[in-house]
Amino acid sequence: MAEIREAAEAMEPALALLRAGEIVAIPTETVYGLAGDATNGAAVAKIFEAKGRPRFNPLIAHVATMAMAEEIAEFDPLSRTLAEKFWPGPLTLVLPLKAGSAIHPLVTAGLDTIALRMPRGFGARLIERLGRPLAAPSANSSGRISPTTAEAVADDLGDRIQLVVDGGATPVGLESTIVKVEDGRLRLLRPGGIAAGELEAAAGAALVRGAKNGVEAPGMLASHYAPGAMVRLDATEVEAGEALLAFGPRRARNAGAAVAMRNLSEAGDMREAASNLFSHLQALDRSGAKMIVVEPIPHDGLGEAINDRLARAAAPRDSGASYK
Repeated sequence: MAEIREAAEAMEPALALLRAGEIVAIPTETVYGLAGDATNGAAVAKIFEAKGRPRFNPLIAHVATMAMAEEIAEFDPLSRTLAEKFWPGPLTLVLPLKAGSAIHPLVTAGLDTIALRMPRGFGARLIERLGRPLAAPSANSSGRISPTTAEAVADDLGDRIQLVVDGGATPVGLESTIVKVEDGRLRLLRPGGIAAGELEAAAGAALVRGAKNGVEAPGMLASHYAPGAMVRLDATEVEAGEALLAFGPRRARNAGAAVAMRNLSEAGDMREAASNLFSHLQALDRSGAKMIVVEPIPHDGLGEAINDRLARAAAPRDSGASYK
């Protein structure tokens, strides 16, 4: 089983594993990431293996400085403006991959672009010490609920990795927002920890939503972020035996019939709801209910990202590769 070590004591053990081509679960401000040297193909392959992640789903490469980012990708003026405004932080930029970059092709899933992010905290210090970017998707089995605590990582991946760095509960609780500048326009590929309105204000232009060419970035598979239970959205009534993911002060009809209930935010606060989303889904999944029903959540601000994750959690689950 994986060892869980406090962040204050974990730097040297994490570095030793990464330098040896192993993978390590680390805290970031968004969710916990499963990190490996992005220039080492064997290490990147271990990420895919541990997660059961489909190889056509690209990974985010995490950097510690703009100088490191510029060795990997070509920055247009708008992307640079966004990096200067929001890095370090929960924003991922999809950029043209620079010729001769040391990033291993497994990270990009064969695309000619690279998804880059600059994290805060332990992850940034780790990358700076390593001197190389880290590929670090969420530290969970592919398609399942993203972890926001070290314990959630260990419960899921503890028999597949050696070390989980414990930095406490993640403050944002949602994955990063992913954007791409295309033909001078800013395209939102995945809503996340930075609301669309903040990006539009910084860019001085409206966002275009969705990808033009299928899966261009992580988190774009139709079915993703899913618990073991099925999920029903916009529920106005709870049936016997269901678990309830609530929002705000008012309850769905027959809420008392729920076998378990968690409220994302009693006050209807979107930041609180975002930070609680994955941990509350995990708690309800452990209740044994076959169905988790979700009360309606507004789509404004961070609600866009919350509803995106819930829609993917509720999507049909056929034999897609996300669930290996």
